[in-house]
Amino acid sequence: MSESPVLRSFLFSRVHVVIGDITSQAVDAIVNAANSSLLGGGGVDGAIHRRGGERILEECRQLRASRFEHGLPTGEAVLTTAGKLPARYVIHTVGPVCRANSEPDAERLAACYRNALGLAAERKLRLIAFPAISTGAYGYPRELAAPVVSAAIETFLARPTSLADLRLVFFDSEDRQVFLHHQVFSEGPRQE
Repeated sequence: MSESPVLRSFLFSRVHVVIGDITSQAVDAIVNAANSSLLGGGGVDGAIHRRGGERILEECRQLRASRFEHGLPTGEAVLTTAGKLPARYVIHTVGPVCRANSEPDAERLAACYRNALGLAAERKLRLIAFPAISTGAYGYPRELAAPVVSAAIETFLARPTSLADLRLVFFDSEDRQVFLHHQVFSEGPRQE
């Protein structure tokens, strides 16, 4: 894992928490915190499209034309090439938006992780990297996202799957620290 140092591991070293750039992860698939248009945007979505190149955008346009005329619904996931990224695939998922005075949609956030993991398992992938979905511009409170994310991942990994290494890639140490403080994995963290 030369792309980002592992800072903590969970679930018997199947889940790794790292700080780094999601676009530099040499894994089978990286997950894109996409907007529903699938045509790129800001944050993680923009970075993946910029670094991955035109091929990702071309496949996203085809998905819009063939399956998602009105955009990818929140919580669903689709797979495309990774273009110029060091990963083989990009799994695009749209997280829920949480505006001031609105209740965070935990079910849809959990669905992002379940559906992305499901696509990875269908393809028999082994290594997958996630950004922190919805906790940036979409406004989902980080401390409320952490238990939802960790519970969804643990539930998925409790059944037989090809997935052997799941990375939670945080852009900065503050986001990572919030996650570590609020996660609910049953098997505690290991310092790597």
